[in-house]
Amino acid sequence: MDPHCIKASASPAARGVTAAPCQAFSLSVTLIFATLVGTAVLPLYASQALINGLDVSLHLGAWTSLVTGLTLLGYAVGLFALVPLVDRLPLRPLIGTTLGAQAVALTFAAWTPSASGFLAASFVIGVSASAIQMLIPAAAALAGPAARGKVIGNVMSGLMLGILLSRPLAGLADGTLGWRSFFVGDAILLVLTLVLALPRVPALRPAARPSYRSLVASLGRLVAEEPVLRHHALCQGLLMAGFNAFWTSVAIVLARPPLNLGPLQIALFTLAGAASVVVAPLAGRAGDRGRAGPAARAAHRIALCGTVVAALAVSAHLPAPVSVLLLAVAACVIDASVIADQTLGRRAINLLAPEARGRLNGLYTGLFFLGSAIGAAFAGPVFACAGWIGVCALSAAFFIGAALVHRFFLFSPHPAEPAVH
Repeated sequence: MDPHCIKASASPAARGVTAAPCQAFSLSVTLIFATLVGTAVLPLYASQALINGLDVSLHLGAWTSLVTGLTLLGYAVGLFALVPLVDRLPLRPLIGTTLGAQAVALTFAAWTPSASGFLAASFVIGVSASAIQMLIPAAAALAGPAARGKVIGNVMSGLMLGILLSRPLAGLADGTLGWRSFFVGDAILLVLTLVLALPRVPALRPAARPSYRSLVASLGRLVAEEPVLRHHALCQGLLMAGFNAFWTSVAIVLARPPLNLGPLQIALFTLAGAASVVVAPLAGRAGDRGRAGPAARAAHRIALCGTVVAALAVSAHLPAPVSVLLLAVAACVIDASVIADQTLGRRAINLLAPEARGRLNGLYTGLFFLGSAIGAAFAGPVFACAGWIGVCALSAAFFIGAALVHRFFLFSPHPAEPAVH
């Protein structure tokens, strides 16, 4: 970080932090932060494409399906246990240590011959990946409020690109050099990017040093006292529930008759969400211009249209290529809508109390993460009972719920965020 961009501040406006943000956020810094966030998120979902190789190599047996679950469980633990430390410890060493631990865990996962060792490493990889939610507020701290949505949107593009590419890259690595090469490559890329990014992380130091116990204890109070956090988290949680219901079931539809797509074709289908990489910065800019409300309402309506297209796509009267194309269109608009709302939500909570920014980001992500789990959990039984039409109806119900939350709780401006809604 350029030392001229960070300066000490003792004014009341600092609100608990000892550094003021730099108003400029260059393209090079944006790319570095986006790359680091995208690299850190890669292993969260990659194991879904490595299941067969992991089973053959490590003889995980029934534990194979738990690899992704352990990684995501670790991520959830990190959100509530590590991210609050942003409000207690200096930001730069905290991020460096957390991502350094992820690089070590990735390396261990690549070389361990033990199934139990790999499962433990998977959990640590997930915990340390929570540094993503330290990096996003760090990037926001580099920009003034007028550009915060743009900055968050640009960095979120890296996050979504990492999620988008995680399964195809893992599958490619497994099919060429073996599954271990994915973890080695991710560890190397993470270290290289961290070396470039860490000096640019703002040297923020919380003015107060509350105890760790008080930080964790304050999480419930923040949820109760911050309606912007509570309502944005609920809205995004409902959207993520519909999103995960769709993505949990669509692979089954693609693999079964009449579509009969193979694993590689299904992996390529996941690239349909590429639009979300473009939408995130656009949504952020809309928020900066005072258009967050209309942008969010448009996103909810488009997501609902996506479920209608998805339901119509699987029809016996349509040729298989047309059905796949329509499903890809549905996936594209659903992904874009969900990430647009998430970007607007992140912008809103990053305009709240700077002294609690770490806890607010961790809470926001952790709460809508619960929506992801609920959507995935309901998708299986609904698909078994009502088929693909039932899953589309379930996703639509979640999206309607998000629109209603926005209409009744996020329609009018809040005092903490006067120009956002």
